[in-house]
Amino acid sequence: MTNKRVIMPLPNHDFDPSEVAITWKIVKAAGFYVVFSTVDGKVAKPDEMMISGEGLDPWGWIPLLKKVRFIGLLLRADSFARKAYKALLLDENFKAPCKYKDLRVGDYAGLILPGGHAPRIKQYLEDQTLQDFVADFFEPSSETGQHKPIAAVCHGVVLAARAISKTTNKSVLYGKKTTALTWKLESSAWQLTKYFARFWDPDYYRTYIEFAGEPTGYRGVEQEVKRVLESENDFLDVPKNTPNYTLKTSGVVRDRINNSKPAWVVQDGNYLSARWPGDVHTLATKFVEILKH
Repeated sequence: MTNKRVIMPLPNHDFDPSEVAITWKIVKAAGFYVVFSTVDGKVAKPDEMMISGEGLDPWGWIPLLKKVRFIGLLLRADSFARKAYKALLLDENFKAPCKYKDLRVGDYAGLILPGGHAPRIKQYLEDQTLQDFVADFFEPSSETGQHKPIAAVCHGVVLAARAISKTTNKSVLYGKKTTALTWKLESSAWQLTKYFARFWDPDYYRTYIEFAGEPTGYRGVEQEVKRVLESENDFLDVPKNTPNYTLKTSGVVRDRINNSKPAWVVQDGNYLSARWPGDVHTLATKFVEILKH
């Protein structure tokens, strides 16, 4: 493959550091150039709480006490992700992102759509220019008959779900098999922070909250993605008879570069999807395999 550039669009604020940094590290180590993009060309900022853990405990609203962390240490990015994030900050491509409006499918061999759940990621999810670029990336390549390799995780799948194909006038995920952040994972994190951690900001783990009259979970990632699919059955969660089912569904155990047992990654052709930061070592590794194929 002559084109070894991979594009990773980011929000200006609140990207998940695990999903971005670990994926970047693995793809770069495989010999690809990861290029970044933001709406205005300014350097993207992470969800800082996912790095420090400060603010995720019941006393997290108190300036000095917030540095005392218990729940925050459990919920923040793990040591592998924090180390990768420190390296990412030194990357020249990360420090010089291009603008969404300058993105062209022909410039890149693959696309990575990371996620994040904090409120300011809405800018990334709702940007029409970025949605159009993602839709174009899902169009089949004249060379292969398939679209170029695409990997999406967590709320990155929401961005794909909102990308409307110019050919079908439907979501680019219509007719595809996919996973994303499941309601079980999203609601468990929401309940934990709502009642036991950030009680003063109970909806921190919910990017979108239901309107009056809507059922609980209607604005969650799983339900939004399901609404654009050809069939709800095209949304794939971990079947109960799957080996390592408990590891994969605990919401606590994360995968590693040499241990994919806790991960759940769905592949449909050149499209890969995953649920949460605990899947990203496996997602990135499979993405590299497709890129090299």
